[in-house]
Formats: sequence, structure tokens, C-alpha cells
Amino acid sequence: MSPQDIQALAAAVIEAARTAGIMVATAESCTGGLVSAALTSVAGSSAALDRGFVTYSNEAKQQMLGVPDDMLARFGAVSEPVARAMASGAVEQSRAMAAVSVTGVAGPGGGSTEKPVGLVHFAAFGPNGHAVHQERRFGDIGRDAVRQESVRVALALLLDAVQA
Repeated sequence: MSPQDIQALAAAVIEAARTAGIMVATAESCTGGLVSAALTSVAGSSAALDRGFVTYSNEAKQQMLGVPDDMLARFGAVSEPVARAMASGAVEQSRAMAAVSVTGVAGPGGGSTEKPVGLVHFAAFGPNGHAVHQERRFGDIGRDAVRQESVRVALALLLDAVQA
């Protein structure tokens, strides 16, 4: 199971969405469904979680979330524009009114000088149409640690989006 702080954040997201009468969605790449897993660990989550998209490949980002091919070519999958497109695409392709996206380099390989291991981009889209982006550089702390820290950030951003 997830650490207690992640469980508490997930429960807060579900309760806030349920109270607001909205559904939420996730669009995940480097976390591979861990944000959705945290949300579905909350009893009654079906009242607030519509779906989770695991879009690990660029093709999946394009097909499932409508991320434009030219955007991926120009900025790369690990970028602010793609994170924003993933979050808005998750709302457009679901019954959700709020969504969060995660795309990054969890490691141990795959990093570069420009996009090092531990770089993760997040975006959240709220029911008011407001979108936010956050970039985190966790460093080369290990694949599991990057993914776990990413779940924490994603859940906090989704909670803020739902409550905005």
C-alpha cells in the first residue's frame, strides 16, 4: 500500500470531488497508473474517479489524449506543453471536469543534459477551465522514489484543481 500521506491526499481528492459533484481523471506516463491506483485505493472512489489514462508511449498520448504529433516532435514528451495537453485531453476524452497529468524521466536511464533523470512535468486542469503547470527536478534518487514523489505532487495538484 501507499504511504500514509499519499493515502490521505488520495482520500482528500476523492472527498473534494464528491463534495463538488464532479468526476476526475488522470493522464500518466512515468507513473504508469500509480496516481489512479492511489485514488482507487479509497473506498467509494467510483463516485469521483471517472478513469485513468496510462499513456507511456508518444503514440498513446496522441491516440488517447489527442496530444498533437508536432507538439511531441517540437518539445518532447517530457515538457510543459505536453503535460498541459495531456491534462486537457484527459478532460476532453472523459466525463471528468478535472484532471492531472504526469510526464517525466524516472530513470535510471533516458536522461539527458537538458532533461535529466528526475525531471517531471505536471499539469492540472480544473472545473473552472483553469490549468496549472509545475516542473519538478527530483534528481537521480532512483526510479521508485521519483515515481512516488510524482504521485504526491500529482495528487496535491489535483486536489488544488478540484477545490479551485
